Amino acid sequence: MHSPTDSSPVVATSMVNRIKIPIGGMTCASCVMRVEKALHKVSGVVDVSVNLATEIADVMASSTTTRSSLETAIVGAGYTVPAAMAEGPENLVRGWASAARAGFVLSDGARVTIAALFSLPLIAPMLLSVFGLHLMIPPLWQLVLAAPVQFWLGARFYRSAWLAIKAFAGNMDLLVAIGTSAAFGLSVFLMFEPEGEEAMTAMPHLYFESAAVVITLVMFGKWLESRAKRETTSALRALQNLRPTTAQIVIGNVEHTVRASDLSLEDVVRVRPGERFAADGEVLSGATHANESMITGESLPVPKAVGDHVTGGAVNGEGLVDVRVLAVGAESTLQRIVRLVEDAQANKAPIQRLVDHVSAVFVPIVLVVALATVIAWGLVSGDWQRGLVNAVSVLVIACPCALGLATPAAIMVGTGIAATRGILIKDAAALEAAHDVAIVAFDKTGTLTVGNPTLVSAEPLGISRESLISIAAALQSGSEHPLAKAVLAAAGQEQIAISAASGITALPGRGVAAVVDGKRYMMGSARLMAEQKIDIAPLSARSDDYSGDGLTVAWLSSDNTLLGCFAFGDAIKPASYAAVDALHRLGIKTVLISGDTEAAARKVGGALGIDQIFAGVLPAQKAEMVATLKQGGNVVAMVGDGINDAPALAAADIGIAMSNGTDVAMEAAGITLMRGDPTLIAVAIELSRRTTAKIKQNLFWAFCYNVIGIPLAAAGLLNPMIAGAAMALSSVSVVSNALLLRRRW
Repeated sequence: MHSPTDSSPVVATSMVNRIKIPIGGMTCASCVMRVEKALHKVSGVVDVSVNLATEIADVMASSTTTRSSLETAIVGAGYTVPAAMAEGPENLVRGWASAARAGFVLSDGARVTIAALFSLPLIAPMLLSVFGLHLMIPPLWQLVLAAPVQFWLGARFYRSAWLAIKAFAGNMDLLVAIGTSAAFGLSVFLMFEPEGEEAMTAMPHLYFESAAVVITLVMFGKWLESRAKRETTSALRALQNLRPTTAQIVIGNVEHTVRASDLSLEDVVRVRPGERFAADGEVLSGATHANESMITGESLPVPKAVGDHVTGGAVNGEGLVDVRVLAVGAESTLQRIVRLVEDAQANKAPIQRLVDHVSAVFVPIVLVVALATVIAWGLVSGDWQRGLVNAVSVLVIACPCALGLATPAAIMVGTGIAATRGILIKDAAALEAAHDVAIVAFDKTGTLTVGNPTLVSAEPLGISRESLISIAAALQSGSEHPLAKAVLAAAGQEQIAISAASGITALPGRGVAAVVDGKRYMMGSARLMAEQKIDIAPLSARSDDYSGDGLTVAWLSSDNTLLGCFAFGDAIKPASYAAVDALHRLGIKTVLISGDTEAAARKVGGALGIDQIFAGVLPAQKAEMVATLKQGGNVVAMVGDGINDAPALAAADIGIAMSNGTDVAMEAAGITLMRGDPTLIAVAIELSRRTTAKIKQNLFWAFCYNVIGIPLAAAGLLNPMIAGAAMALSSVSVVSNALLLRRRW
């Protein structure tokens, strides 16, 4: 595993560890490919994903691969590993932040300001000429003003370029360093060109202003980009800030203040009105309302009484409550949400893989185009000086950083918005795929219905009603199935004694069998009774009446003898009507796949207006049904909440799980809804569509910058300063465009 000194969490999966490492010095998409190639060469590495927007490497490696070997590979590729990144997910999203440094260091904003002050006098003559004022700065003063910008403030470009050259690779900084050095060097050459004593006073045409302004604009663009990237994780930072730093634990009715991170399981925490719950837990005393809006997206406060579950980070309403801690640290709901969102933002959408491959050859191609520009201008027109200036424009207008940021910036904003709405997206692939969903298939119980059925009727045959319920409760005593809970609740309400059951065996999709008081019983569906050749005709009329009313029917038998039947009712969620309607408005077909009876399934499906209904489907058949729906190229989303839904969730293109369901279902799903509100399905799909649209817009503009800008620069239609401004703004524009997603949400 990992040592206590590791600066980021490692998650073990079998014999494979997950290691997240912050990276310093990445400037463009070609940097991403370079780091990934370097890490792939480390022995034991299984998979690598480097995110330019967060500047984090997400590495899957064998347990024998050490963190230090990965860091060595990163440094060898020409980058740094910030040593000041503290452990914890809240720091990983700050991957672009500089490592702590000792001594006085200028901030990025200060460096941009100083560079602008040096550059302004150099471009003042051009600005004043618009107003008919002609001012020229002596060449020596131009050199004095440009040199600090080029070699002091712009030193980072040279350092990064040198590291790239050592690694036999290229990046944006290499292009900037070559381009501005060419402009600066040409200016120095022209200054001291030996053409007589008047050379220093003849005011030759120099390009110091181009070199200085390009560096200033690039620095300004990266500063704006950094600020914009911070905004893309505002939702995640808001989630991280929900957990209070301290808590009041109660020991012997005496309160003690402790750090929230020091809480242990079974601790009792006292929470006053207006305070946040410090951990997940169960209310032991008191009653209140909890505001869980930042966690589940539920806008209304949720009532909480003794025995109810509360979520760490939620705000306590009007009551004083004592809470028994049930989950702490990484296992808490809040940290699991943060981890899921963080993972989604770190992972790459499939389209990004293609962009990365393009970016890998981008810098070499730009260098070739720049060289060709010099040669072409020199050979065709004989103006080698003009050719060199145009080549500088080619080098500085190239925008590999815009290509690298186009997809991750939109993904980060989209997943952040989803988290604030109570939608957890497991990875970028799920977010990208959801926009193409053509069919949404639903499970019924707990998804479209409340999932809390009640026992409406119990019809005995040959035994007393009390015995019928007692035996059924014994069989269901170890089950978490909603119908089992309904039977146990009915036995409790009627104070019916429950015998102990042994040899309880689940019969997937059909029911359960067990031995009670030495006798073997079975309880389940009509399918189970048919398999056991048990005649249900004596109660079939009653069963038909129940089914006609949309109730779910279960049967109890023993020794091939029918003992009775049960009718369960489960109300449709009010939100289900709006959910199905919203999907239809998006042009999406709806399907109900239920293990319930035909009558019960059609009762619910018909009331909701669902397009196609399949009933009596076993768990294994649900996955087969999803595969059938996918035929013809349909992208299918499956929505469910139970263990029996997990195969279908995994088989679907997009699995959508309700968080009020089982952990197995949520593990199999690509999207988890933090509250049992099916209207969030349409919200998730629409958000996916808008996020994907932003990705396409960003990639379009990033490619346009390069496809249009580079030829214009080579043709001499863009001077280096305009080219530098275009390059600097390209990255800012794609991040800003991604942030526009937040306006609607």
